[in-house]
Amino acid sequence: MAKTAIKTHPTASRKPAPKFVYDFEEGGADMRALLGGKGAGVAEMTKAGMPVPPGFTITTQACLTYLRSGGFAAGMLEEVRQHLGGLEERAGKRLGDRANPLLVSVRSGAAFSMPGMMDTVLNLGLNRETLEGLAQRTGDRRFALDAYRRFIQMYGRIVLGIEAELFDAELEQAKKSAKVSSDAELSPALLEKLSDRFLAIVEEHTKEPFPEDPWDQLTRAIAAVFDSWNGRRAIAYREFNHIPNDLGTAVNIQAMVFGNMGSDSGTGVAFTRDPATGERRIFGEYLLNAQGEDVVAGIRTPQPIDTLERDLPDVYRSFADIAERLERHYRDVQDMEFTIEQGRLYMLQTRTAKRTAAAAVKIAVDMVAEKLISKEEALGRVEPDQVDHLLHRAIDPKAQVRVLATGLAASPGAATGAAVFDADRAEEMAKAGKKVILVRIETNPDDVHGLIAAEGVLTSRGGRTSHAAVVARGMGKPCVAGTEALKIDLNKRRFEASGVVVKEGDVFTIDGSTGRVIQGVVATIEAGVSGDLEKLLKLADSVRRLRIYANADTPEDARRARLFGAQGIGLCRTEHMFMQQDRLPYVQEMILAQEIGDRQAALAKLLPFQRADFIGILEAMKGLPVIIRLIDPPLHEFLPNHDELLVEVTQLRDSKKAGKKLARAERMLAAVEELREQNPMLGLRGCRLGLLHPEIIEMQVRAIAEATSELRRQRVKAVPEIMVPLVGAAEELRRSRETIEATLKSVAREQGVRFDIKIGTMIEVPRAALTAAKVAEYAQFFSFGTNDLTQMTYGVSRDDAEGSFLRQYVTDGILPSNPFEHLDPDGVGRLMGFAVKEGRATTPDLEIGICGEHGGDAQSIAVCDKLGLDYVSCSPFRVPGARLAAAQARLAGGAAKDV
Repeated sequence: MAKTAIKTHPTASRKPAPKFVYDFEEGGADMRALLGGKGAGVAEMTKAGMPVPPGFTITTQACLTYLRSGGFAAGMLEEVRQHLGGLEERAGKRLGDRANPLLVSVRSGAAFSMPGMMDTVLNLGLNRETLEGLAQRTGDRRFALDAYRRFIQMYGRIVLGIEAELFDAELEQAKKSAKVSSDAELSPALLEKLSDRFLAIVEEHTKEPFPEDPWDQLTRAIAAVFDSWNGRRAIAYREFNHIPNDLGTAVNIQAMVFGNMGSDSGTGVAFTRDPATGERRIFGEYLLNAQGEDVVAGIRTPQPIDTLERDLPDVYRSFADIAERLERHYRDVQDMEFTIEQGRLYMLQTRTAKRTAAAAVKIAVDMVAEKLISKEEALGRVEPDQVDHLLHRAIDPKAQVRVLATGLAASPGAATGAAVFDADRAEEMAKAGKKVILVRIETNPDDVHGLIAAEGVLTSRGGRTSHAAVVARGMGKPCVAGTEALKIDLNKRRFEASGVVVKEGDVFTIDGSTGRVIQGVVATIEAGVSGDLEKLLKLADSVRRLRIYANADTPEDARRARLFGAQGIGLCRTEHMFMQQDRLPYVQEMILAQEIGDRQAALAKLLPFQRADFIGILEAMKGLPVIIRLIDPPLHEFLPNHDELLVEVTQLRDSKKAGKKLARAERMLAAVEELREQNPMLGLRGCRLGLLHPEIIEMQVRAIAEATSELRRQRVKAVPEIMVPLVGAAEELRRSRETIEATLKSVAREQGVRFDIKIGTMIEVPRAALTAAKVAEYAQFFSFGTNDLTQMTYGVSRDDAEGSFLRQYVTDGILPSNPFEHLDPDGVGRLMGFAVKEGRATTPDLEIGICGEHGGDAQSIAVCDKLGLDYVSCSPFRVPGARLAAAQARLAGGAAKDV
C-alpha cells in the first residue's frame, strides 16, 4: 500500500482561519520561520526581479498542524487549489492538461538549512496522457520520457515508500544493456521500457497502479514532505546540529523548468565564495542535460562552474551578476541552485551557505575588511565549535605516505579509521568505540546517521556540492568525493585502488584538504592559532569580559594553553601526577602504611616529584595564575582493581613459591578491601581525605611553596593558588586552610621568603552553594566544579546516566539537553547564582570561576557571563572557542536563560 494516507483535520473553533499558503510574491526574507529558508529565499529573489519560476509556499504551521493531527488543516487544500490556479495562469499551463501540461516540483524547506535531510519530488503532474502532451509541446520525446521515468522513480521512493535500490538496479541494467555509462545516453525506446518497468515495480510493491490523477499526486506529495520532517535522517541531523524538533518544514510548489532538454540546458549548485576555503570566487558545479538531483545526489560527477563560462557564456555572466547581487543583499555567502532551460537561466534557491570552519573564519574576517559586515557581526558568524575543528590535527607534510587514489578535496581535515561500507554498520562500530570512515559509491540523505558516527567520508562519485560534501562540511568532517579510481564493491564490502584491496575493518586515512586516499595510519601534526583565526580571536578578546583559563596537568598542556590564548590555569589536578608509573609505587606505599611515620616517609619520597611537577607548570605559565587542586579522588583509585587482585592472590596461593610476592599482594588486597566503598564518589575523598590525613595536604602544599621559592630564585614569577575540593561545610574549609597556612608559614621560615598564595575552594556539593555566605568567610575564590555539582543536583551518576537513559531523555523531550554537555540554567545555574550572590555578600572581591567541562561549552559560557563569573576554564584545545563564545555572550548581553 502507499506510504502516505491523507485526511483533513477539522477546525476546532470559529476563530478566523490562519493563512497557510503564500505566493512567492507575498513572502520575504523576514518570513523565514513561517515560509522556511527556501520559501523565504525564492520570495526575496522574486521581489528583486530575478528569474525565478513562479510558485507558492505552504507554511511550517500547516506542517505542524498536520503532524499533530495526522491530517491537513481545514481549508489548507482549498488554499492550495486557489494558489495553484494563480500559478497556472502565470505559467500559461494547467496541471493535468493533456495538450499543455504544467509540471511542478514539491520541495521541503525548513527555517534552518537541512541539506538533503527532507524530501523533494520533481516533474509532478506527469502521467501517460500528459507525457504525450509534453512530448508534443516540446518536440522532444526523449526528454519527456526521461522526465517521466525520473518522476516515477522519485515519487515511488519518496511518496510510496519503495526501496530506491529497486529502481537503481533497473536503471543500471538498462545502461549495461545499452553499453552506455550515463543515463543521458539512453535512447527513447529504452527510456520507455524503463518507465514501464518502473510502473510495474510500483504496482508489485503497493498492489495499486501508479497514481494518474495529478491532484492526487500533489496532495500525497505534500503529505510525504511533511512526514519527512520526522524521518530518521532529519531527526539525526537535528540532534547533531541542535535544531529544535518543533519547527516543522514548509513545502514549496514551483513550476518546473528543465535542465534535461539537451546541451543548452543544465542544472547546478554554486556558492558565492568557496565554502571549503572561504576564497572570494564563485565556487560550484553543474551538469548539462541533467536535473538537480543528478548534481546533489552525486549520481554523475559534475563539471566545475568555471567551465560554464566556456559552454554557455551568456548564462554564466547572468549567473555571476545574480550571485554578486545576492551576496550583497544578504551580506553573507549564498548557496544557490539554478537550472538552465534551453539557454535561459532560472534561480531555484538561495540560502545562507554551510561552510567549513576555516572558510567561516576567513569569510568573517574578509567581510569586515570589505566593510560588508561589522566586527560584531563577524564574531556572530563563526561558531565556537568551528574554532575547535580548526585545531584538530592535520597530516604531517613530512610524513612518508602511500597514496592509493586522489579524489576531490570536498571537506578539509584528516581522518583515520576502519573502512565501513554502510551507514548502519558505521553507527554500530562507532558505538562500540571504533573509529570508522564511511565508504560509499555516493551517499544519500538516508546515510546521515552513518556520517554523524564516522570520522570522515569517502565516495567514488559526486562532486564538491554533492550530498556527502555538503553534509560533511556542515559537520566539520573530512570528505573526499568523486574518487573515480576507486573500485567499490558494496557486496564484498571492500574497495580497490592502485592494486591494494581495503576490506571492511582495514584502517586507512583520507585527507579532505588534498583529496588523497592514503594506506594505513599517517603521522599528524598539531594545528595552531594564526592568520585569520588569530585576527578573529583578537576581535573577540577586544569584546569579551570573561577571562579564559585552561585545565592543565603537565607543562606541555600549560604551554599549549598559553599558545591558544589562555590567561591562566583554572584547574591543575594533582592526582593525575600521582598516576605516573615512576611515582605510583610510592603512592601505594603511602596508602598501605599503617603508621603515620611510615606514611610521612612515603610522602617524603613523593615530594620531589610533586615539586618538580609544579616547577614545570608554573614556569610554563610565566607569571599567570595557576589554580592547583589538592588531591581529590578516593585512595582506592591508586590501587589495583579488586577483582584482578583477588585472582592474582588466589593464583599465588596455589603456587608454592610465591613468598614475598604473595605477602605484598595480600597486603594490597586487604588495603583495597578496607578502602572499598558502596559509593566512592560520595565517600572518603577531597577535603575529607585531607582532614583525616593532613600529612597528604602538608606534602602537596610544601611542594607548591618550595616550587614557588625555587622559581623566585631563578627570577621566574610564579602565581600558584590552592584549591580545596569537595567542601560541603564551611568548617571543612576553615580546618583545611589552617593546615595549608601553617605549612606555607613553615616553608617561608625555612626559605626566608614570604608567600602570598590565594586559598579557595571548589563549589561542587550543593550544600556548599547553599551555604556560600559562610564558606566565603574562609575563601579567596570559588571555582564551580560543575561536573560533580550537576551529578549531585540531578542525583545521577554521569557515567551510568549517559550510557543508559540520558540520551533517551533528551530525545523524548524530558530534558532539553544533556546537562553534562550544556549547563542546566534552571537547576544547577540557580544554585550557582545563589552562591555568587551569597559569596560576594560576604567577600565583595571574591573571585569566581568554573572549571568543569562546561567551561568550554558556548551555551554554558553564556550562563557564566550572565551570572557575573570572572573566568571559565576548559581543556587547552577548547580555549580559542571559549574566547569566541565569551565575546558572543557579551554581545548578547549575557543572553542566557534567566537563572
